[in-house]
Amino acid sequence: MKKMKYKGIDLFCGIGGFRLAMEANNVQCVFSSDIDRFAQETYNANFNEIPKGDITKIDAESIPTFDILTAGFPCQPFSYAGLCQGFEDQTRGTLFFDICRIVSYHHPKMIFLENVKGLVSHKNGQTLNTILSNLKELGYYPYWTVLSSLDFGLPQKRERWYCVAFDKPIQYVFPKPLGGNPVLRDIVDVNDHSANLKLTKFEIDRIKFHFAHCSEQERVQHDNSKYAPNTKKGKYGVFSYQKPDGSLRFHVGDIAKTQIQEAFYACLDTYAPTIIAGRTPKLWDLERKLSVLEAKRLQGFPDDFIMPVSDNQAYKQLGNSVSVPIIKAIMKSMIAAYEQSK
Repeated sequence: MKKMKYKGIDLFCGIGGFRLAMEANNVQCVFSSDIDRFAQETYNANFNEIPKGDITKIDAESIPTFDILTAGFPCQPFSYAGLCQGFEDQTRGTLFFDICRIVSYHHPKMIFLENVKGLVSHKNGQTLNTILSNLKELGYYPYWTVLSSLDFGLPQKRERWYCVAFDKPIQYVFPKPLGGNPVLRDIVDVNDHSANLKLTKFEIDRIKFHFAHCSEQERVQHDNSKYAPNTKKGKYGVFSYQKPDGSLRFHVGDIAKTQIQEAFYACLDTYAPTIIAGRTPKLWDLERKLSVLEAKRLQGFPDDFIMPVSDNQAYKQLGNSVSVPIIKAIMKSMIAAYEQSK
């Protein structure tokens, strides 16, 4: 077996997307942490390790020495920059503070962070500036970008903020998009007709209603009499519209504009919307949602990745996870850049 060159820690580890990237890049994971007991169960089933719990209660000195810190940390509200004085005051009460606390004690060679795209504009950019300035105060040189999983082989438009930081000046460039046109047909088993995946009769009926009337009007108006008149659906109506890529969208609002997207149905020949904890992608042409196996593929997890939890928990865990291929690619480029700087 090839000797591990670097040691890493997996904070807010979830089910182990960063851990898979470590293993693919010859990095030995020496510590993991996540507060969710169901995520701990899945992590243990795949890596034979139960992650430690609440990171806010873990002393930095109890964590083994490591070279790379990874964290897909939750974005809790940050204090407005300038209203507080000092590094701790600006980040106290947020989980990012715990990352900084651990970095300050161990001072690893590299840091790899992931978060939602909205972090970039949160509080008019002040949150992002706080993160970057704190990394710089700790002696790091950060680089960040927003990348989509769709550009790295997955049929999912999942845009996320990625940040890598080094303990010395380094010339770093994020991986370039792979190209291609990944679609759901690449990962979906069209022969899976499991009853538990089937859309409700209400959903199927309104999808059929759309295609029965789409030749008459581009945005099909649906019967809103079933909704209470004081609700937005009852007041403004429900319309459906098929985009050029084949996806079918339902929205609340008048025919001239979309007010609120109420539902999104993909199809085999297009990509899925972002899978999140409370939303499993659905396909109008198969009249069903994705299976757990297909949801794993949508996030780039291997088929043999074990999900020892209920389907509802599995969907939630996959929705909260990182997209594995893009994490692998960034980690590979990060380590390569560090190696070249020696």
